[in-house]
Amino acid sequence: MNIAPFIDHTLLKPTTTSVETKKLCEEAVRFGFAAVCVPPVMIGHAKEFTKDTPVKVATVIGFPFGYSSPTAKLAEAKDAMESGADELDVVINLIALRADDRNHLQMEMLPIIEAAHLQKCLVKVIIESGILSNAEILFCCKLYSEMQADFMKTSTGYAEKGATLEAVKLMKANLPASVKIKASGGIRTYEFAVSLIDAGASRLGCSASVEIVSGTSSNQQVIY
Repeated sequence: MNIAPFIDHTLLKPTTTSVETKKLCEEAVRFGFAAVCVPPVMIGHAKEFTKDTPVKVATVIGFPFGYSSPTAKLAEAKDAMESGADELDVVINLIALRADDRNHLQMEMLPIIEAAHLQKCLVKVIIESGILSNAEILFCCKLYSEMQADFMKTSTGYAEKGATLEAVKLMKANLPASVKIKASGGIRTYEFAVSLIDAGASRLGCSASVEIVSGTSSNQQVIY
């Protein structure tokens, strides 16, 4: 199975350079990955390096912890789109989720989704499923479906637990067809990647993308 079209090839370390971003983009073009996911400051570089190719440029908002204010997240999102981002991976406020503060969660995400859709930009809502209960995941499925998010995404890669088959299956069973699933966090082998796709994921966030599709992946830690 060719899984390259499912992959968001990712480099989000805080010391990312333009040289590394260029290499990431060249790999994405060569292997046929869906997108590159880069820090906001690297959006312009990534757009240039992927110019005239099908590869999309994604970036992260409120990353990695999600507790910045709704105003700050919206400003980040608008700036990212002005810089050329095609897709936004937005971390929810987990503090608000744990407090059952639906109003805050709506207030922070709905304006981003509305603004993004006006620009034909996709929004992937990162819920950090590895540290949530099933009830919390189901709550997120309902809430972000109502807001017409494009994707729900399992993880940032910074929590103690990333993507799992169980979480992807639960999300798949409780999301409408209009909301797709991006699995990320701890995906390091081709076999696990395929199993996540089989469970319902339409995208995979991977730092070890080249190794995975080349069959040379290892168990070293990668962050996404």
